[in-house]
Amino acid sequence: MPDLNKNTNSENENVQSEVSKTVQKSSSENEVGAAPKGMSQTGRHVLVYAVLIFLTFLCLFWFYVLFVNATRSHAELNRGFAPFFSKYGLMNFFNLILTNPIKYEQLGDVNVFSSDFLKACWNSDIIRGLFNSTVVAASTAALSVYFSTMTAFAIHAYDFKLKKVAFMFILAIMMIPTQISALGFLRLIRMMKLMDNFLPLIIPAIAAPVTFFYLKQYMDSSLPHELLESARIDGAGELRIFNTIALPLMKPAISVQLIFAFVGSWNNYFTPNLILESTHMKTLPIMIAQLRTADYLKFDMGKVNMMIALSILPVIIVYVFLAKYIVGGMTVGAVKG
Repeated sequence: MPDLNKNTNSENENVQSEVSKTVQKSSSENEVGAAPKGMSQTGRHVLVYAVLIFLTFLCLFWFYVLFVNATRSHAELNRGFAPFFSKYGLMNFFNLILTNPIKYEQLGDVNVFSSDFLKACWNSDIIRGLFNSTVVAASTAALSVYFSTMTAFAIHAYDFKLKKVAFMFILAIMMIPTQISALGFLRLIRMMKLMDNFLPLIIPAIAAPVTFFYLKQYMDSSLPHELLESARIDGAGELRIFNTIALPLMKPAISVQLIFAFVGSWNNYFTPNLILESTHMKTLPIMIAQLRTADYLKFDMGKVNMMIALSILPVIIVYVFLAKYIVGGMTVGAVKG
């Protein structure tokens, strides 16, 4: 009996050792299998930067093509794509401004400091359209962002009955396309005798639900109620609190929305085309459309490309001055708390 027990114990020890070896082997294999088999961190960085560079190239390439085509003549454009700038950019610009087209050989005869040339520039439909678009876009952006910020401040800072209902109503307006209400809006403008006027383009744009929603979300994350209460305790009025405390704290979000509102109004074609009738009141998008639909014998693709290039320059300038606020404004406004 003692020998039998001894043999049994030795067999059990052998079995346990084999099991432990098997477990250790399987665990080591799992660890090896769990080890990352993908590319290294440097490789992933290289791949990400390569994709970003490719996407950046795709975004900027078409702007490059536009500016190149703006320096080419109509005959060169008919021959196809060319990657390099040409010498006809100044000719295309003068043909946009001057009533009578000129040829490249006549550029030396143009005196840009003469009273006739300056008068021609002032009376040019293109310069007038550029001025009209600037007035409408700047006024729309400033008023819509300011009053949207004020509306968001009221929803954020005060507690009143039907507050949630008002908030949901403003958001519901976002779902209504402009084209649906265009007929009634046009009839109203005719009844008020505001056709061929900038006011119907500027005043209704003050009600901007998308701008309001973004600024409201930004306030929830960056404008604490304690700061407002301390200002009230110090004796500041509500309008002063809004203008001296809320607006400076909202500067990144306001800059972002200024860019969006300016670009949206600058590129707006539908509403101005319904309201503006006389040539001296029309904006650049309408003039570009008319230039593209001109008579075939008078159609000049060089002029069209030059006009489109001129039309995007103010947008680029606005973006350059306000670009530093875009990343910070969109990041802070996207996170609550």
